[in-house]
Amino acid sequence: MHLMALILTLGLLWPVGPPIPEVLRGWQPPPGPYAAGHRGVDLAAPPGTAVVAPVAGTVTFAGPVGGRGVLTLALPHSGTPPLRTTFGPVTPLVRTGTRVAAGTPVARVAPGTHCPVACLHWGLLRGDRYLNPLLLTPRGPSRLLPVGG
Repeated sequence: MHLMALILTLGLLWPVGPPIPEVLRGWQPPPGPYAAGHRGVDLAAPPGTAVVAPVAGTVTFAGPVGGRGVLTLALPHSGTPPLRTTFGPVTPLVRTGTRVAAGTPVARVAPGTHCPVACLHWGLLRGDRYLNPLLLTPRGPSRLLPVGG
């Protein structure tokens, strides 16, 4: 299934909010697998903010990576290999193997971020390929603007 068609069928939520969080740093894909880049987006969120499952899925990892808490959620029916969304730094509220419904609190934002202010780093992968997680967010209808002044 094409990624955009898949996203329309999943009906995803923002992982923090409402209101819709400010995007502090956007997705900047690296030119190669080991090159510098920003493999996700940073959403403004103070420590303690609830992180919810943006879609129903299965927690495939909940624990420390490099001294910071991370949670990974596999999205069912999203192709092969399935899409996985990641969150950090967090304190997981659920264990690996837990199935969750969309909107279920799965973690809390933890202190110790790489942002200038507190944030949640949100990633999206298919296999080992990083994608822009903002593709998962709900969007309003497109509007055409008149040409000219």
